[in-house]
Formats: sequence, structure tokens, C-alpha cells
Amino acid sequence: MENSTEKTDQTGVETGSTSMPPALKSGADWLACASPQMQAEFLEGLRDEALLALPWLFEFWALPHQLPPEGDWRSWVILGGRGAGKTRAGAEWVRMRVEGAKPDDPGRARRVALVGETLDQVREVMVFGDSGILACSPPDRRPTWEATRKRLVWPNGAVAQVFSAHEPESLRGPQFDAAWVDELAKWKRAEEAWDMLQFALRLGEHPQQVVTTTPRNVGVLKALLANPTTVTTHAPTEANRANLAASFLEEVRARYGGTRLGRQELEGILIEDSEGALWTSARLEAGRLDAPPESFSRVVVAVDPPVTGHAGSDECGIVVVGAVTVGPPSAWRAVVLEDASVAAATPTRWAEAALDAMARHGADRLVAEVNQGGDLVAEVIRQIDPLAPFRAVRASRGKVARAEPVAALYEQGRVAHLRGLAELEEQMCRMTARGYEGKGSPDRVDALVWAIHELLIAPARHDGHRARLRALG
Repeated sequence: MENSTEKTDQTGVETGSTSMPPALKSGADWLACASPQMQAEFLEGLRDEALLALPWLFEFWALPHQLPPEGDWRSWVILGGRGAGKTRAGAEWVRMRVEGAKPDDPGRARRVALVGETLDQVREVMVFGDSGILACSPPDRRPTWEATRKRLVWPNGAVAQVFSAHEPESLRGPQFDAAWVDELAKWKRAEEAWDMLQFALRLGEHPQQVVTTTPRNVGVLKALLANPTTVTTHAPTEANRANLAASFLEEVRARYGGTRLGRQELEGILIEDSEGALWTSARLEAGRLDAPPESFSRVVVAVDPPVTGHAGSDECGIVVVGAVTVGPPSAWRAVVLEDASVAAATPTRWAEAALDAMARHGADRLVAEVNQGGDLVAEVIRQIDPLAPFRAVRASRGKVARAEPVAALYEQGRVAHLRGLAELEEQMCRMTARGYEGKGSPDRVDALVWAIHELLIAPARHDGHRARLRALG
């Protein structure tokens, strides 16, 4: 690339530049889908300089979430699952900012901050990592690492200093026109370090920063995402599967698929626990099971039917729970086996879904709340299966009052979850003593509560009543 000129070939790329025209961004997708003849014509049509430069033109090879959004933003947050390509995107963005058309030409940024949780992590991931700045840089533009000064220096004079979030005060004094922040959501002193960086990001006409992180429910990230000058891109781990080991994907899918932790670490989704929630992510993960017990004393399917059955209706909560009720009530345990809830379902559709769940799990009873539908609920079920063992339940107390004793059983470690219940768990972590703080109605939670009441709470009360009668006799 050193001897290249700024001529434009058939790709529209200035052969001395590191930027692609918009039409060819993510052009690798087009090239991969093209016929062998078109691929050959494309490559043969490139000048020698452009052909040599092509491997280093990240915009050509990048996935959509790895490219900065258009617009006048200050912060670009790349949210992604593990291995989604966040680090590569951050490193390439730094290159895009500091490199000019030729190796010695100035770029848009001259002084860059590289901030990670520790200095070791900045050095080993952001600078020297497989997807770090040095690995991504073409030979004639590769910066030099000055270990004693903890900085990178490019051939055009641009400088990137490294900082640890453990030492926020180290950001007091320097000033920058660009910054790359890695794994902000896991910094222990995130608020202090982030604030110090914002004061330092003050050079040039339009200083910008990129944040690459797996999301976590922390205040600094939520505040950043809510800022009107912030833009985001997002991708799950699967988006980068072409560059990941198949065995890794198989393992993490099997272990974390369908869990709240999986939604965070693999899907890159910000999972929030409401303040004062009756259930927390940590509590649910602590009670996770890979497989159910060999047998249950009872299995029930609980249903919380919607009032209506059109596209705007609440979901119909359908939850399957099994219980081992051997010994005294204090020894009874339950396992949530499946969330079979359905959306925008007619009465016939949700009744069929509930009866199908019964058949899959060999359930001995279907429990349904009838406050809204009254006798109609039982009638719908009987029309499909007249012999289905059915019990109608009516809510005499509010949702929170019903949920609190169930949450107490979780705290005692007496209820566990199989994998694949992420949407149910999302609702559970939004149920607080003040009420439900999520969108819509907590239909899945309502169904769960009815199932646990049916299996553990109501029988235990009955058992205790009989014990008191025996004592009186």
C-alpha cells in the first residue's frame, strides 16, 4: 500500500485510501453470493494496489453491526453477545479515525484514549489481541507500541494512550478527540472512569467514542443508552458464527440457550431486574437444572387466559410445573418444565396449546384462572377434551399478594427452572412489591403462580390443617 496512488478503480475505491464507498460496504456478502464468473471479473478488474489493499478494507468485509451508523452522534455503543465481533469493530473504528489516505497523511483523529477494565486487558485485547489494533493494521500503517509510555504511535503521528478504569484519576489531565471503551458494563469503577473520560474527550470539532460491551444491568450503561447523542448497533453471538468454532457454539447453546444469562451473554440483550423485584436473575440462575428429576409426584399445567383473542390481546400464560411431594411439606420441591405461552390466540387456540402441553408432560391436571372468562374457560376446554382433568381457580387477592409466597419458595431453594424459560424469567424479574413494572400484563408469571399454588402451597396448607386436627384429637 506504500506506493499506491489515489486513483480510483472499478470498485470506486481510492487505492491509497482505507475507506469504502457506501455501495460496497459489506461487499463481501455480495461477493460470496456472486457466481464464480462475477467473482473472477471483480477481482481481475482491481488494480494491483487495490487488490493488495482489499484484505485491509474492513468496510468491505464487516458485518452490518460492525459499521458505525450515519449521523451526528457522540457515542456509538456496540452491544453484542460473546464473540459477536465487537472488539474487531472497535479496533477498526480506531483505524478509520486515525489513518489518512496515505500512511503519512493525517486522519480525523490525532489523540485517542483506549480504556478497558485493567491495563492488562487493554494491552492483551485491544492492542495485541487477535482482533486488536495491531492485528487489524496493514504493515505500512501499523502503529508502534511504546511499552514504557503505554501508548501506540502511528506513522502519521497519531497517538493512542491506554488507561485502566480502575484508575479514573489517570484520565484527569489528558485530552482526546476520539476514544474506544471496551466492556464498560463490567467496570467496577464505571461511573467515575466514564465521567473522567467525558471531561477529557474535548479536542477537535466533533470528538467521538465507541463503546464495545456485552450488556449488563448497570446504571452507567443504561444512562449512556438513554442519551440522545448515543447510537447503537447490536448483534448476537450467532451473527459471527463464520469466525467461531462450531464446538463453542454448540456448547454455549446447550448450556445457556433459553436462559436470561444466555439472552445477555449470547444474544447481547440488556436484561434488567426491577428494583425490589420478587425474583432476581442471580436467584434464578442459582436454581438452574440441566435435567428434571426422573419422576414427579404430580405435574400440572396452569393457564392465565386473556380476556380477548386478537392481535392486540395480552398473551395467554401457559406454564408446566412438576413437583416431588414426598415427606413433610418443607421437603417438597418443584421444577418449572416449560413455558408454553401463546400470543394473539383465540380461546380454541390457547386451549389446544394447554392440552398439548398436558400431553407432552403427562400432566395430571389443568388449572386455569376464571376471573375474566368465568364458565367460558371450562366450556372451551371441555369442547376440545371433555375428559380433561380441569380445575378452575379464582383470584381473591392481587397479583403481588399471590406471588409473594411463591417467591419465598424460590428464596428457600425449593423451586428450580429448566432452560428455555427466558421470557417467563424476564417477567418474573419485573414483578416487584409495588406491582408489575414491565410492559403489558405478567400473564406468564400469573400462570406460574397458579401452578406453584396448586402443587406446593395449597396442599401444604391442607396437610398442616390435618396435622392440627390430629393434634387436637
